[in-house]
Amino acid sequence: MKGKLIVLSGPGGVGKSTISKELRKDDRFLVSVSYTTRKARENEIEGSDYHFINEREFDELIVKNAFLEYAEFAGSKYGTPRNSVESALKSGKHVLLEIEITGARQVRERFPGAILVFLMPPSWAELKARISARGTDHPERIAARLELAQTEMAAAVEFDHTLINHRVDEVVNGLVALATAVE
Repeated sequence: MKGKLIVLSGPGGVGKSTISKELRKDDRFLVSVSYTTRKARENEIEGSDYHFINEREFDELIVKNAFLEYAEFAGSKYGTPRNSVESALKSGKHVLLEIEITGARQVRERFPGAILVFLMPPSWAELKARISARGTDHPERIAARLELAQTEMAAAVEFDHTLINHRVDEVVNGLVALATAVE
């Protein structure tokens, strides 16, 4: 049996990372670990959250066609490693990509069988509260993130499914149901 490729996108602050961390507990899934040129945050672990590399290394991987998709977001580059995704799918594992909308569009073009899922916040007020509560951004950055979130949420119509992040377990169960549904 071949696994399914699930792409999870949504605005910053909606809870994509939380969902991904929870789904890692399911042995039927591989949650792909992206490469990035941004610096690691205090709580992030190399190889678990991201593979942190410099611009030159990232560009070399682009030339080698090592990415299933890649994009620049908020001044840093992000890319999904092609080999680990393809190997996991061939072995029967379902693969979750937690990526930005630009990357999701690339996956749609390059991997037509992918299931694209857009994660929405329960409300705009809830998303604003989540972004503000992080405490890592200054007011101008928060305003820019909220403006970007509006643009990102407008792209939800491009996705196959929309899940609302009321509760983490409900979203995880929804993703599992999409992956394990018989076609």
